[in-house]
Amino acid sequence: MEHVVIVDPEGQRVGTEEKIRAHADGGTLHLAFCVFVFNPRGELLLQRRADSKYHFSGLWSNTCCGHPRPGEGVTEAAERRLGEEFGFVTRLHPVAQFTYHAEDHHTGLAEYEYAHVLIGRAPTDQPAPDPLEIGAWEWAAPLRIQADTQQYPLRYTPWFRRLIQEQPVADWATG
Repeated sequence: MEHVVIVDPEGQRVGTEEKIRAHADGGTLHLAFCVFVFNPRGELLLQRRADSKYHFSGLWSNTCCGHPRPGEGVTEAAERRLGEEFGFVTRLHPVAQFTYHAEDHHTGLAEYEYAHVLIGRAPTDQPAPDPLEIGAWEWAAPLRIQADTQQYPLRYTPWFRRLIQEQPVADWATG
């Protein structure tokens, strides 16, 4: 049984809870991360979440997301998850933190996360995605993604829409 780290509103670890329970009944505030990986052209590696995902399935999102295991650091967890989902590892650097709540009306589950945002550079243009996690992937320019999330918001995860509109993602690509 997989567990997530429960946090207080300031992001301080206060306990653990079974993963699915933490996403039920409106969600329990827990620790998470969102990874943004860019290629040398400044394009962001996007993924369409696999149809088999337990929530927000089939939607486009940032490179990868996940939860640190109890006792695991955020950067360590993000680098581990990137390798699991895309088959490569790169050094990741924290750039932001945010709290958000989003309900998946198709499943009745919710995200309520204190999330760390980390960025990195891809060592390859041809990742090896895990089909159980990723239904499709593509490289896209951040400004094109911003426009697309405004025109077609329901194609994207709610946390990714918020980040792409509120954060300097295009600057991260060149930073």
